[in-house]
Amino acid sequence: MKPVLLDTGVIVALLDRSERYHSACARCLSTLSAPLVTCEAVIAESCYLLRRLPGAAEAILQNVDSGAFQIPFRISGSAAKLQRVFRKYRDRQVDLADACLVLLAGELGAADILTLDRDFEVYRWGANKRFRLLLQL
Repeated sequence: MKPVLLDTGVIVALLDRSERYHSACARCLSTLSAPLVTCEAVIAESCYLLRRLPGAAEAILQNVDSGAFQIPFRISGSAAKLQRVFRKYRDRQVDLADACLVLLAGELGAADILTLDRDFEVYRWGANKRFRLLLQL
């Protein structure tokens, strides 16, 4: 079973019930049985964005610790590849988390992504393959 990539906005929406897409993210997640994979940059971004929500950072780290959020990608050793992604998508002002997810998709051969970020309609992984956005907003 191919894993599903997990982006920052979905983590934030899942933990913050006041977020506009909380229900849509929770519904979509409840239908998945595939492993959720992400990167350190997504975890850091999520913790930062939820820093004012008591217990949110701990909940994120608990999901990492339990294996609910798997982190097979490490930035160390991928700097040159990340630089290429930054150059390719300079016009979109790609951030580190998105660049890592683009590389992770290629490493895992995984096109499915849980994201609120419409830039993933433009980003390509592998040999110009499209992402499949699982959330229809």
